[in-house]
Amino acid sequence: MRRFRDKTLLVATHNAGKLEEISDLLSDFGIDVVSAAEKGLPEPEETGTTFVENARIKAHAAAKATGLPALSDDSGIEIDALNGAPGVYTADWAETPNGRDFVMAMNRTHNELLTSGVAEPWTARFCCTFVLAWPDGHDEVFPGTAEGRVTWPMRGEQGHGYDPIFVPDGYDQTFGEMDRWEKNRMSHRADAFRKLKAAFAE
Repeated sequence: MRRFRDKTLLVATHNAGKLEEISDLLSDFGIDVVSAAEKGLPEPEETGTTFVENARIKAHAAAKATGLPALSDDSGIEIDALNGAPGVYTADWAETPNGRDFVMAMNRTHNELLTSGVAEPWTARFCCTFVLAWPDGHDEVFPGTAEGRVTWPMRGEQGHGYDPIFVPDGYDQTFGEMDRWEKNRMSHRADAFRKLKAAFAE
């Protein structure tokens, strides 16, 4: 694995919350973290059919445009009864002309599960893939998952996205009912973060 030896890391996101989360994760390593938004970069079209493909598109576009190493992620939920859907299209299922509506997306998910005829438990996993790319075209990939099941009806108002219908293995609460810090310790992003940090360690 190539180690990160630079002083500045570009995070290929326009999401201030995600930037803050990654900056906090890497605070012990003395790295200056900047975002794609700060650099005025456009958001590239995500044309991949896997999480790693979409993360690579974003990371390499940012690294090429700025000459800085760039970090990107792509994430979503895979439901076995739906043959892995919505997967990389997780956010797309929530798109409306007025922005994203995840209640609508969760209702669609439940309707499709009923249509599938597959009995519960509806096993599923949240996935997160980080890609760290350098301007020379090299990259390192760090995948993370959180296994669990889809439940209905929605429960909880914590978290975001599909959290109110996802119960992680070994728990009775949905991600939407959990304390944010408890969820963050076991989430798909936390799993990927643990692997990513190895690239910054001496």
